[in-house]
Amino acid sequence: MPARVHALLVVRPEGRTPAAQHLQRTLAALAAQTRPVDALTIVLCGADSALTRLAAASGAEGVITAPAGTPFAVATALATPRLTGDAVWLLAQDTAPDPDALVRLAGALELSPSLVVAAPKLIAWDDRDEILSLGVSMNRYGGAVELAAGELDQGQRDGDADVLGADVRGMLVRRDAWLQLGGLDPALGGADEGLDLGVRARLAGHLVSLVPTARVAVAGDGVAAMARGRRRARRRAFATRTAQLHRRLVYAPAPTVLLHWLSFLPLALWRTILHLVTKVPYRVLPEWGATLLVMARPAAVARARRRIRTSRVVGWSRLAPLRVTRSEMRLRFEGDVADPEAPVRSELRFFVGGGAWTVLGTLAVSAALFFPLLAWPVLGGGALAPLRANVTQLWQDAAWGARPLGLDAIGPADPFSSLVALIGTLSPGEPSRAFVVLWVLALPLAVLGGWFAATRVTESSLLRIVGGLAWALAPTFLAAIVEGRPAGVLVHLLLPWLFYAASVAHRSWAPAGAASVLLVGVLACAPSLAPAVVVLWSAALVVVALVAARGIARVVWLLVPSAVIFAPLVWTRLRAGDPWALLADPGVPYRGAEATADPLGRALLAAGFPTSDPGGWVSLTGGSVWWVGLLVAPLAVLAVLAVLTPRWITASGLILITATGLATAFAAVGVALSFDHSVAVPLWPGAGLSLAWIGLVGGALVALDAGVPARVAVLRPLGALVALVALAVSVAPALTAQVATEASGRSTLVNGPVSTLPAFVAAEGRGSLNLGTIVLDPRADGLRVDVVWGGSATLSGQSTLQATRTSPTPEDLELADLAADLVTPSSDDVVSRLAAHGIAFVLLESAPAGEDDVIRGTRLGAATSLDQRDSLDPVGETSRGDLWRVNAEVTPRPELDAHRLGLQRVVAAGSLGVLLVALLLAVPTAASRRTARRTPRIVGPSSGGSR
Repeated sequence: MPARVHALLVVRPEGRTPAAQHLQRTLAALAAQTRPVDALTIVLCGADSALTRLAAASGAEGVITAPAGTPFAVATALATPRLTGDAVWLLAQDTAPDPDALVRLAGALELSPSLVVAAPKLIAWDDRDEILSLGVSMNRYGGAVELAAGELDQGQRDGDADVLGADVRGMLVRRDAWLQLGGLDPALGGADEGLDLGVRARLAGHLVSLVPTARVAVAGDGVAAMARGRRRARRRAFATRTAQLHRRLVYAPAPTVLLHWLSFLPLALWRTILHLVTKVPYRVLPEWGATLLVMARPAAVARARRRIRTSRVVGWSRLAPLRVTRSEMRLRFEGDVADPEAPVRSELRFFVGGGAWTVLGTLAVSAALFFPLLAWPVLGGGALAPLRANVTQLWQDAAWGARPLGLDAIGPADPFSSLVALIGTLSPGEPSRAFVVLWVLALPLAVLGGWFAATRVTESSLLRIVGGLAWALAPTFLAAIVEGRPAGVLVHLLLPWLFYAASVAHRSWAPAGAASVLLVGVLACAPSLAPAVVVLWSAALVVVALVAARGIARVVWLLVPSAVIFAPLVWTRLRAGDPWALLADPGVPYRGAEATADPLGRALLAAGFPTSDPGGWVSLTGGSVWWVGLLVAPLAVLAVLAVLTPRWITASGLILITATGLATAFAAVGVALSFDHSVAVPLWPGAGLSLAWIGLVGGALVALDAGVPARVAVLRPLGALVALVALAVSVAPALTAQVATEASGRSTLVNGPVSTLPAFVAAEGRGSLNLGTIVLDPRADGLRVDVVWGGSATLSGQSTLQATRTSPTPEDLELADLAADLVTPSSDDVVSRLAAHGIAFVLLESAPAGEDDVIRGTRLGAATSLDQRDSLDPVGETSRGDLWRVNAEVTPRPELDAHRLGLQRVVAAGSLGVLLVALLLAVPTAASRRTARRTPRIVGPSSGGSR
């Protein structure tokens, strides 16, 4: 047994429990040892009057003061010169040993002269039956592996002895070995200190052993402990990764140290992806911080390697039997992930519950209602427009840079253009056909989304079908289909999936990541929903903070991708002093039959109808149709009654969604932010109504699910049937509008056009977006003029920056001068100026029906002026109007300069980067699926009414 044992007690005033309480217990435990320590040195890290008094009264031979942030390794180094005796006992303020702990540790050193490190069994401070640590090893990648942690102590580990290392707390180390090895390595950052000491001791030819019968209680918040709790998870991850990377450089063979160092940055990038996929994003910043710190400390690595080199007497192969093998790691993982409890979540029942068959039935109905569309290559009418000829040009429209409309317009694209490009990419051979298919599949896709959204509020298969059908029969959705509003259709298709994911975003990172991507799509289609989203997001933050604080970070993340992707557009708008234009509808500016701001229009909005023709009944009957709004009443009454059911909390949340959506629609009606030339185009209120419809349908399902007593369960299908039939009647004309369009003209959808420009220009501009066409159109309100780049004006090429201008830009003034000079016979050679801007064609559009004689004369005068110009070759009359070609040398549209090109790359990298992060978070893993199985599918408290 060592003749003298010198205890080093390091104290730092931190932790959730006052350090004085822990120190008092630790000092009492030291005084109660059956084999007393021979000397005690206390290192006080930081000024604390209570700790100072306890240290002074402890009878310690010496008390060393150190700065508050002194790590455990540095503190022990400060006390090393004062060491006496044969062994040093490493303690902290929260390590209280059992009375026989020291005698057992010292006895182990006495029995084996080659044993230099004896480690105790660490048990919980308040639960002596829980093992916190008993031995530490390494895996093949150098990561520390606890051999026993978090187990119930039943003596099952008392036979373990030979280990690679152990937790540093409570270790008894021979003094001569401590001095030979150089103590603890301060560059480890507070992690793996005992493991590293054991490795160096083994390499020096010594032994390291566990003494399980020596028990030391640890609280876990002392200076030698790793940071505890979820709030300190980043700090713990940083320390662990710092220690692992530092040891990798220290333990590596000399020729490979530089290779390891060079691999750290690529490895950090790869591990970042893994952290996102495995839903631990809090480790990303610690990963990079640890990597950069270790890479910047070559001197610390050199010192640690020198310590090993001066003491090593055996090869690294001697440590191999003590490492944890890959098969052992796999067994540990399988043991950790085993779930002995039965899953809480019920089966989805998509097929057996009738959801799949409802979707297939709706597909058949949709094919019958929209069968004329199946032969159309391009969908036109309303706010629809053709797409580019190939995928590359689609994504060029979606990138920051030169806009495909306007003279020299440069700036960010609307995020809606990226969504259009994504849809067009699904049909790479004919991108425009993707929207034809989308229109045919719109109804079944709506049923599918509505069915899955309903799984968050009910377990009933019948009510899920009702929810899916009610979502597809929403008046705002059918109005968007009939009027040809792609943004309105897409936002209605995306909203139920956003509800499905966002309602459980606080539970895990997978739905949070998916919801953040879906929110980008929703806001891209309907920027006017941004205020409503902020309101609902703020309410969710408050609720999660009160109920499940651990999910706050996930809820906060929901807005991050949208903020990053919209940042270029927001910055441009703020610089222009026009922030309200951020709410403008994307796509082709289209003034349809939007509801008005008068009492009748607001009444229609309150009933869920975004147009002045509710459900198409005005076009069908030609008379007053005030009664149509009453057909939505059964659904609304059910939604209101939901707050009287046992699930009133969930119902209240759904009513909040309804109220927010209705407020958005009421605020949008009659507000014009964009223009079709001089015609003001009001906002589409249907986006707000789609949001309100989620709460309305969800509330109705809650009422039918939890509000109908079991003894009158027959009322549930009866009430659902009444609500669905009334809803179907209210939208029947809109639902059948395409079938009867030739007779009634109730649908604006048409076949084509393939291009908005003449076929000759479309063929010339098919392969390049640098070919410009100036389009002239004399009207009663003046000469309308625009420049179209490429073979057509496209849906993806539309820009709210152009459509929301309320004052002319310098480019607009220059374009106006060019147009005026073109139609003025006495002007100078304006064609050369056109060619200098890259414009190769001049199109004088055909006269609209009903044009008066004055405007017809103006159009003829313009045509005469163009015919008289020698630098213009007449191509002839086309279906789009009269076309001329510039016969001078056309200068290609200038490329972006270095600054703008760099800005384009930054914007693209930022947008793609944040979307990649969100998608990686959204990828389900085995762990996230296990977590999901242990949580109910529906959201909010339930009294068992769901089935």
